[in-house]
Amino acid sequence: MPPGLRLIQKVSSTRTFAKIAPHFIPAMDRTVHRLTRGKVLLSAKMLPGVILTVRGAKSGLPRRTPLACMPEKGTGGWVLIGSNFGRPGHPAWTANLLANPDADVSWQGKDIPVRARLLGGEEREAAWAAVLTFWPPYATYQTRVEREIRLFRLERRS
Repeated sequence: MPPGLRLIQKVSSTRTFAKIAPHFIPAMDRTVHRLTRGKVLLSAKMLPGVILTVRGAKSGLPRRTPLACMPEKGTGGWVLIGSNFGRPGHPAWTANLLANPDADVSWQGKDIPVRARLLGGEEREAAWAAVLTFWPPYATYQTRVEREIRLFRLERRS
């Protein structure tokens, strides 16, 4: 485990982090990502991340959201975790993916068309176990909310 990672995991599990982070991390990521033409995503220094572009469920307009993700080595895809930093309510981007599963991600400076699929049943259980191994603070987020945190598998489209 890289130095400081345990501290980052501990801090990211706090309620204070859940209150503050949603207001500055996405804005910071969008700005730095735009200024570096997709080459840098600051939060990816903590966790791998993508910029998800998906049409809004109500507006139909493209919505760009920086998100932590769990890359899936064998498939070249990703799992997105709708944790909303352990706050009540599903994040808006999850409703957008449910309504419009064809989306794009910016990953390491490349734009990639993807199709999202909400995971359920045994497939979700297996993915959730992998997610908790990948980033244990997600377990704390789940204990704070009554909803089941949504997991989406993103698969590349041609």
